[in-house]
Order: sequence, then C-alpha cells, then structure tokens
Amino acid sequence: MKQIYFISDAHLGSLALKHSRTQERRLVNFLDQIKDKAEAIYMLGDMFDFWFEYRAVVPKGYTRFLGKLSELTDSGVEVHYFCGNHDLWMHDYLSTECGVTVHRHAETLDLNGRIFYLAHGDGLDYRDRSWKTRLLFWGFHNKWLRRLASMLPPDSFIPFGRNWAKHSRLKRIKKDVPQFQGDVKNPVGYESFDFEEEPYMGEDREGLVLYAKDYLKTHPTINYFIFGHRHIDLDLVLSQECRLVILGEWMSLFTYAVWDGEHLFVDNFVEGETEL
Repeated sequence: MKQIYFISDAHLGSLALKHSRTQERRLVNFLDQIKDKAEAIYMLGDMFDFWFEYRAVVPKGYTRFLGKLSELTDSGVEVHYFCGNHDLWMHDYLSTECGVTVHRHAETLDLNGRIFYLAHGDGLDYRDRSWKTRLLFWGFHNKWLRRLASMLPPDSFIPFGRNWAKHSRLKRIKKDVPQFQGDVKNPVGYESFDFEEEPYMGEDREGLVLYAKDYLKTHPTINYFIFGHRHIDLDLVLSQECRLVILGEWMSLFTYAVWDGEHLFVDNFVEGETEL
C-alpha cells in the first residue's frame, strides 16, 4: 500500500531567511524522493511566506516547487493544499495550473480506514484571543478587503505583504545569540540569526490541544488530529483511539508525518537519506 504524507509551514520566499533558494531545493528533493511511494500529500498551510493571487498575476518565484507539484499530480499523486494564515488569499492557480486540490477550511477525512481531522490551525488556538488577533483574523478573511487589496498594483502590494511577513518573523529573533546587533526593527545581519518559537505550553495550556480535546468530545470517531501553524514538533496521545500531531516546520526542523494505512509516524527529512 502506498503512503500518505503530511507537511506544513515551509514559508517559501521568506525575506527573513538567508538561504531561501536552498530551502526550496530541499523541499523539492523531499517531494522527489517520496513521489513513487506517495498515494497523497497533504500540505497543511503556510508553504508560502506570503501569497496573494490576482486574476492574471501570481507572486514571482517558487518555480521549482510549483513544477514539482505539477509533476506529482501529473503522475497520479493526489496533492491537497490547506490554506494557512500566510497564504489564505489563494484563488485557483494551484488547482488549474498544478492540479492541486485546495482546501479553505478544516476537513474530516477517511484515509484508508482511519478518521483524520486536518487543518492549518490558525484561529483555533484558544490562548490567542486578543483584540489585535481577532481584528487581523477578521481582516484577512474579509472578502471586501481582499477585493480592495486586489485593486492595488502587484508590484506594490506583493512586496508589502512579503515585508509584513518578514517583520513578523523578525520578532522571533533570539536575543541572546552573539550575532545580534541593534534592535528587532532594524537588525544588522538578521539573515544569520536563530529564531525561536513559543515552546510547547503543556496539555492544559496549548491552544490546539485544548481545541482538539473539546472537539473530540462531540466527534469521538476521530483517530488523528493533524495541524500546522505552531512550528513545534508534537505527537500527543489524546485517548486510546486518538492522537494529535503538530507538524513542526520546514525552515529548520524539516519534519513530516506519514500514514501507511496502519501506523502514523513523524520524522524529519535529512538531506541525502535514501529511505523515507
């Protein structure tokens, strides 16, 4: 039986990463190595650091990644893309040009006899309910603001979006690394910095864990919750029949999950390995 793969949060094209082209090549190498074993690949959002799609214009770049997606779907591999908070303004380019199935909301799917709840995870975190977060979430999902943004010239709005995403990432610079000079708003050599994510908060405080536990109460048939978004590598048993996986990211961890029809396991991609 062929396998089903899950990955998320590559943030391709990030202006806060020095070796973004190398990162894209690494992702493409991973996809190339699994193409003959994969029945389907589920990408759970934020594979792009910023994506805004006009009617006749898409962001520049990502040619190796987009070409590999087309190769996969042309060969019969199902590729599913869940929009995240960095790429939610996606329209039909991936579906019409690359053969990808785009999902805009969480999905509950039967994958070879087990029930999976799949979502990026943005907006589900119970801890993050500040007015700023609620306002941004509403604005990013508002169709009228999207229409307004689409009236702006691509050469203005797309660089603006990429810089917004960059500055959001720069807030996560580790302040104690030797390379740090200046402040977060005006860093020197930021591309060589280490970044840190908010660590796992524990079962009683982690928002996606709390969400899954509550959802499981009314949907007890779910066997696996799989999320992206948080950039932490987590594999947690919720009950005798249910596990939760947060997929990590593809900037430093290079983590992924695999379902072989009997077992779900999480691993990280090491360049040059021959078995995945």
